[in-house]
Amino acid sequence: MTTARPATKPACPNFSSGPCAKRPGWSLEALSGALVGRSHRAKPGKAKLQLAIDLTREVLGVPADYKIGIVPASDTGAVEMAMWSLLGARGIDMVAWESFGEGWVTDVAKQLKLEDVHTFKAPYGELPDLSAVDTKSRDVVFTWNGTTSGVRVPNADWIAADREGLTICDATSAAFAQDLDWAKLDVVTFSWQKVLGGEAAHGMLILSPRAVERLETYKPAWPMPKIFRMTKGGKLIDGIFVGETINTPSMLAVEDYVDALQWAKSVGSLKGLMARADANTKVIADWVAASKAFAFLPKVEATRSNTSVCLSIVDPDVVAKGQDAVAKVAKAIVSMLDKEGVAYDIGAYRDAPAGLRIWCGATVEASDVKALTEWLDWALAETKVAA
Repeated sequence: MTTARPATKPACPNFSSGPCAKRPGWSLEALSGALVGRSHRAKPGKAKLQLAIDLTREVLGVPADYKIGIVPASDTGAVEMAMWSLLGARGIDMVAWESFGEGWVTDVAKQLKLEDVHTFKAPYGELPDLSAVDTKSRDVVFTWNGTTSGVRVPNADWIAADREGLTICDATSAAFAQDLDWAKLDVVTFSWQKVLGGEAAHGMLILSPRAVERLETYKPAWPMPKIFRMTKGGKLIDGIFVGETINTPSMLAVEDYVDALQWAKSVGSLKGLMARADANTKVIADWVAASKAFAFLPKVEATRSNTSVCLSIVDPDVVAKGQDAVAKVAKAIVSMLDKEGVAYDIGAYRDAPAGLRIWCGATVEASDVKALTEWLDWALAETKVAA
């Protein structure tokens, strides 16, 4: 049986999971107000950085008493900054089910060399038993949305409301697409290049009052690199959280992030962004439900991401030939659709099972996702015979 070549291509072929697609209608003209050639420490520069912080708070609904800072080195820098500054005061539970969570486990065990660490892991496509995590008395480090596995926590009900420790949440690819429960989170990090399609290299660090208290009352046993320091003389350096960045930010990237946030407001802020991501993912879900060739990598619907959607190839003709054939077909589909200008960067993460990863966040249009599914069917039909 042959599948007809689709007549319509996605208007935007950018389905990468990071950096993800720019907002609809974006062009370089959006950066025309950037303070290039100016110091970020000058009054206009500080005002622009403060605007980025204020819009972040407004769009995400961050509580007024939480601190928001712009930090270097993307989400990775923000997570490392939090772990190096806050961990070690009490026992730690690490939760990991994909590559980035695994990275934080490695850093805590091999770089910080902390000993009182409990690790809860699950393979790609699954969540660990969250009920076994001690969120009452220990610090907890976890990702909200596993970008490389397509698995997210369905909610924060598993986190104790009367906790004594801190929750450190890597929320990149979740922020601006999923409803973060701020009352259960003490540290939240994300990067600009994920859900809103901003430019890379800048991270966001959000601290609850409890996290600030830990910073001001606990001193880690190890030397603290300058780029991680958030206190001076036992007090929080407030400037970090009003636009006085630790190092020099790109004002072009700041302008782009501000533009993305203003677009987010125009589509309904967080609720509007979530609705767009959900609508995109529903297109995939409806297609998968009718397909005998593709399936979600996460088996449990409540844990499926609405941004980094991970798919497995389950076509009986391909699967019968073994996993090498599955991997070969997945790679061929990715290459074919790239050459056709239909979809860029949709291969599964290098450490994940062979398959596809399609970004369905708010900056993607549902009509483009629908067009993509038709091309996926065509590409599979074209490539599986040769596998």
